[in-house]
Amino acid sequence: MMPTTGKVYLIGGGPGDPELITVKAVRILGQADVILYDALVGPGIRQYFNPAAELIDVGKRADKHTVPQEEMNRMLVEQARKHRIVARLKGGDPYVFGRGGEEAEELAKNNVEFEVIPGISSAIAAPAAAGIPVTHRDLASSVTFITGHEDPTKGESALNFKSLAAMNGTLVILMGVSRLRDNVKALLDNGKARDTPVAIVEKGTTSGQRVTIGTLSTIVELAEKRGVEAPAIVVVGDVVRMHEVLGG
Repeated sequence: MMPTTGKVYLIGGGPGDPELITVKAVRILGQADVILYDALVGPGIRQYFNPAAELIDVGKRADKHTVPQEEMNRMLVEQARKHRIVARLKGGDPYVFGRGGEEAEELAKNNVEFEVIPGISSAIAAPAAAGIPVTHRDLASSVTFITGHEDPTKGESALNFKSLAAMNGTLVILMGVSRLRDNVKALLDNGKARDTPVAIVEKGTTSGQRVTIGTLSTIVELAEKRGVEAPAIVVVGDVVRMHEVLGG
């Protein structure tokens, strides 16, 4: 087995606002020899980069993989053998639909030292910035996070929409814009009430944030009319009503 001399940090860059990144993440980004970063990492985060670091844009997002995941895994191992501090920077949190688990597995398999630096996920930050608490004592005692963009190579969906439609809590769908119509139809087909409130939060926590409010029966048409685009978070449930009170 080849010896490794570097350490890889799987870093969560947070939801978009450059101030919503951890102190530890800022410190490591300022020390890194090489930084491999995703498309969803906001431009304001670059101020924390070591000016002398090699920068590698791997351009990953739900609908665009400039670097295939297998190649990304290989690159991390390769960079760890060339550099002392390797920063793998992702939007949100590395272990929340960020494929950080797969990268960590590859590093462990190749005996590469690594550490995960958690980040604030847009799953909670974007709704909060829109005045929507994902839990509320009177409205939702539970919250469920799902991906709206499953692995296309799967034989069938791993999501049980019958169970999702039956629950009374909040449903948060990450990367849900491209399949919004399909996901809404699946919820309705499985008995979710048509008047269930829905919010779409685009570019949450940033100056470009935009919120679209509707119901399961209207949200697809509203999203198309407003030209909703990724990155966006979809929130389904009664907590969406709080936007009128807390949304500013």
